[in-house]
Amino acid sequence: MKKIILLIFFLFLLSSAIFAQTAPTPPSLPSLTITIGGTPTSSQLSTTLIVLLIITVISLAPSILILMTSFTRIIVVFSLLRSAMATQQSPPNQILVGLALFMTFFIMQPTFTKAYEDGLVPYMNGKIGYQQAIKDGLEPFREFMYSEIVKHKDQSSILIFTSYRNMPAPKSLSDVPTSILIPAFVLSELKIAFKIGVLLYIPFILIDMIVASILLSLGMIMIPPVMISLPFKLLLFVLVDGWNLVVSGILHSF
Repeated sequence: MKKIILLIFFLFLLSSAIFAQTAPTPPSLPSLTITIGGTPTSSQLSTTLIVLLIITVISLAPSILILMTSFTRIIVVFSLLRSAMATQQSPPNQILVGLALFMTFFIMQPTFTKAYEDGLVPYMNGKIGYQQAIKDGLEPFREFMYSEIVKHKDQSSILIFTSYRNMPAPKSLSDVPTSILIPAFVLSELKIAFKIGVLLYIPFILIDMIVASILLSLGMIMIPPVMISLPFKLLLFVLVDGWNLVVSGILHSF
């Protein structure tokens, strides 16, 4: 439990390193003094802005960390699966998000472990400074994101941002800044998730077409085809052990 808490705190530091590319990072946390009355000085004003910046980074850190992991692909596939089955809000969002989070921890465990051992442990032992710790801890996430882009041959997502900056085409991970790698990785994950979603939609669309054709031939045009096809979709999904197939397919896609 202690290692998990320390790792979560270290991940917050990693997310703040991304903001450090556009805003200077203070060497230490500033002190905050609340006073009533008086005229604020320039130093007090700058301290307040730094505190607001730190609060902003902490509030956005979970979203940044989610975009740097496998969570995006998993939750989009689950959402498309639920839409294809037309089951409305079943399973609920809480269950899908919870399952996606646990699958993300399972997939990203080697990356988390490497970030903990390379960044946090040496820093706690006093062997490296916090800047080097953030750099070393961020590197496993960069390797994961870049390897997924290369694995699925989707370098075009990186070229979109490098061409906008008039940068040469990167040849390796070291040539890709983190500010470009993260949005490129998200675009790649969305593209892969939608490809998986198309494959999930095909059998359910066939069922809808068959049911609609049968109802039309019987003259039962007042009955919604979705109402009749839903039980057949659920029956097909249960017979083929759908959840295990979907989860297994997602795991093997990484």
